Amino acid sequence: MRVFVTGATGFIGSAVVRELIEAGHQVVGLARSDKAATALMAAGAEVHRGGLDDLDSLRDGAASADGVIHLAFKHDFADFAAAAVADSLAIEAMGVALEGTGKPLVATSGTLMLTPGTLGTEKDASSQTTPRRSEEAALALAERGVRSSIIRLTPSVHGEGEQGFVPTLIGIAREKGVSAYVGDGLNRWPAVHQLDAASLFRLALEKGGAGAIYHGVADEGVPFRDIAGVIGRHLNLPVLSIAREEADAHFGWISFAASTDNPSSSTLTQKHLGWKPVHPALIPDLEQGHYFNS
Repeated sequence: MRVFVTGATGFIGSAVVRELIEAGHQVVGLARSDKAATALMAAGAEVHRGGLDDLDSLRDGAASADGVIHLAFKHDFADFAAAAVADSLAIEAMGVALEGTGKPLVATSGTLMLTPGTLGTEKDASSQTTPRRSEEAALALAERGVRSSIIRLTPSVHGEGEQGFVPTLIGIAREKGVSAYVGDGLNRWPAVHQLDAASLFRLALEKGGAGAIYHGVADEGVPFRDIAGVIGRHLNLPVLSIAREEADAHFGWISFAASTDNPSSSTLTQKHLGWKPVHPALIPDLEQGHYFNS
């Protein structure tokens, strides 16, 4: 299958590209820079130049492919609403190119959009707590002859080289001199290893259902206090509770995630796609030490 991948040089996207190529697929990756193009060619993928705002380029990339995996997102938390709009427009543009073909389009969302405090499943609708509307944009395409599906990823997609939530927490701990959690720290984060996430994207592309929602979840819920504890131990810093009203000042843009209870399940995903996470869970991965080498 010839697969057009956006976000193909990112932490998750680079693993997806390797997964697809090793499974015998031909990959065409979106690249907005010479550096990204070089990385794609080194990985054995073709290069399609463009960016998320270049809707004509996105349509062309999708039109020349047998399927699409959409991973790119503008992680601009200073203007998240604009980033969300750009994401929806990108999905719609690629969907237009695939309309009526029955070809797959796999887009990305997150478990943090589910109602806090209850075990989130693939049957649960997004609670719409953010402006991001990738789920609605992608799933609407199923009614227009596209085999579109959504993968909800966890707050922590972890592994060597991650630049996301866990490295941010480590950076905050180093800056503040403490590894903190909010309240009793029993709020839970689901998690998945980068390589397990990559295999899930491949399976959704190959055999995902139209209009389906899948969960990229291995750990259903790791208490945030445990994450803070590992960080504190590896950095030789005290591990402290902070009050909820202090969370914004301490954690900054990540405070919402740091204080949210987000347990999530992938039981239905594993059943429907035959997906089985096999790589290290979050705490064992942190204990390996590679997160603390820099």
